[in-house]
Amino acid sequence: MLSRRDLLGAMLGAPLAAAACKSPKRVPDGEMAFRPDELGHRVRDGKPPELSADRVTDVGVVIVGGGVAGLSAARRLLAAGYDDFVLLELDGAVGGTARSGANGTSAFPWGAHYITAPMKENADLVALLRELGVANGVDAVGEPTFGEEHLCREPQERVWDDGGWHDGIYAHDGETEDEKRQFARFREVMDAFAALRDGRGRRAFAVPVAMGSDDPDLTKLDGLTMSDWMAREGFTSERLLWLVDYACRDDFGARATQASAWAGVHYYASRLLGPGREPQPVLTWPEGNGWLVKKLHARVKDHVRTGLAVCDVSPEADHVKVTAIGKVPDAAGYRAKRVIFAAPQMVARAVVRPWRDAPPPHLAHFRYGAWMVANLTLSGRPRLRAKTDRMMAWDNVIAESPSLGYVVATHQTGRDHGPTVLTYYLPLTDDDPNVSRRRLYAAGRDEWADVALADLEVVHPEIRKLATRVDVVRWGHAILRPTPGLFFASGARTAASAPFRGVHFAHTDLSGVALFEEAFFHGTRAASEVLEVVRGKET
Repeated sequence: MLSRRDLLGAMLGAPLAAAACKSPKRVPDGEMAFRPDELGHRVRDGKPPELSADRVTDVGVVIVGGGVAGLSAARRLLAAGYDDFVLLELDGAVGGTARSGANGTSAFPWGAHYITAPMKENADLVALLRELGVANGVDAVGEPTFGEEHLCREPQERVWDDGGWHDGIYAHDGETEDEKRQFARFREVMDAFAALRDGRGRRAFAVPVAMGSDDPDLTKLDGLTMSDWMAREGFTSERLLWLVDYACRDDFGARATQASAWAGVHYYASRLLGPGREPQPVLTWPEGNGWLVKKLHARVKDHVRTGLAVCDVSPEADHVKVTAIGKVPDAAGYRAKRVIFAAPQMVARAVVRPWRDAPPPHLAHFRYGAWMVANLTLSGRPRLRAKTDRMMAWDNVIAESPSLGYVVATHQTGRDHGPTVLTYYLPLTDDDPNVSRRRLYAAGRDEWADVALADLEVVHPEIRKLATRVDVVRWGHAILRPTPGLFFASGARTAASAPFRGVHFAHTDLSGVALFEEAFFHGTRAASEVLEVVRGKET
């Protein structure tokens, strides 16, 4: 067993651990809110049960996974008038890493907490947002506009650096002339990427990724890490390097030294409508993307079965057999015309029967990072520490921390005083993701709550007194890490998206960037593929 100092040192670094251990440890009540790994490990380690014929149900389509991709696939089927399907989700609630929770203080996210306002080319997503009342019109050039209540209100971001809070994520206070020049040149380079079009007229970098270019001159960026690309381009400013590293940790759960330069450039260029423009605005809700999950689920809930983990997908001559196990000794079987596999590729490797013994090469290219998320319920707001201190923003980042800081669940409601919930994010960024997973699962709720509190004490010394409870979730395989050379230029993304003997794949990992927009795209795409097949068979 590690001492408290050793544990905090392993998670936060020695300086933060030393500072935290000077104050008494107080960890309020809370729980490990849910454990998405439990049934998953049963699937990985167990043998699929054999079911008698009377326990197998005939159905047109089985959707495996109730995350955003699975829900989006279900929505597409119903929108087309096709209702002969069932969606199976291993957990007790749908949403995956976009899942949310709530208590007497506020709703709050357990993972993904915003989307970037889509551009008009992303027509399917714009249509969804229009259905939900989020998109409410178009501007003079035809780009969608959005309701003020859905746009992130100000102040949106702040960063703690050099002993104080600064507006925005990049702290301009105290910049040297060279740092100003490098920051301006970095923006110019990203503007150029945003303006770039390939020979087919496609944006160089787009959301969804499939709408962007696959030109070899661009995909060769995948041969570099983002930090190597920055060095090659002559970017040496410590402020700028920190900003880019933060972006990689935020979107990919990886350091700039670990993430593909293609992914790093995509983070910036895909969010720009054009040169000289500010990044697209952010859409968010108290429960983060859980708000969107609830809206999708409401449309398809009659077809959803939770608490059932698919443990076997067996393609046969004229159907696909699907077997699922429950949290109690129970199982269900289905004989489907088609399967939409809306779970990660790592799960496909474990449950698609032909792949268990002979996995296709592209599966080796999918590597997933581990994250810890804690929701801290506070009885009141931390005090301002100086007259120049900034009020809490929606997104609050600590420059010297390995965490991403926290978002404020009540920010969007306009409640800037009184009780609130802070959602704290910590990606574990070991070079070997398996080491991160072992570290993640080696600590329980109390230890992880202490980590979050110790980190936040640096900026909010009274956080332990204000925290009435701390709830934790461990995401062992949270999002795909875009490792250089393994994904965007390797062909793995294309190979993984291709149907396999009646199984159609749909998950955000097929894009290499873990965004709601990508999951929605792949769920909609896979469902459209399946509709062509099943309706052809019916005819």
